[in-house]
Amino acid sequence: MRINFDMDGTIANFYGVAGWLDYLKAEDTKPYEIAKPLVNFSALARLLNKAQRNGYEIAVISWTSKSGSEEYNKAIAEVKKAWLAKHLPSVRWDEITVIPYGTPKTLYCYGAEDMLFDDEEPNRKGWAGKSYDVNNIFEVLKNL
Repeated sequence: MRINFDMDGTIANFYGVAGWLDYLKAEDTKPYEIAKPLVNFSALARLLNKAQRNGYEIAVISWTSKSGSEEYNKAIAEVKKAWLAKHLPSVRWDEITVIPYGTPKTLYCYGAEDMLFDDEEPNRKGWAGKSYDVNNIFEVLKNL
């Protein structure tokens, strides 16, 4: 059983960074670097560590920029990993996957019990396991 998180708009306030789209067009990773957390990360880390102790794997499935070059998208992947290490240092992710924009996330669903937290409704609807929006993170994790 795996708990998967999207980043941008789910746990990272990427869209709250002023000028985020202009940064993307200029292939600048700054919005990925400076985005603020969208949820209480102390509480999230405690729940994720508890879930791992209870046998769950925890993972990230996040997209790159919609129109970024291969080099830019590689840089985005590294910045996202650094962001997670900075903001959730006590969490030991089982996997961090940064995939090309638009790749169906359901390709990373390995069972009906796998969960996805994602702000994008099409990703939640296409998910083969259990899917939730941002507002359900703590409610769901507390019940594991």
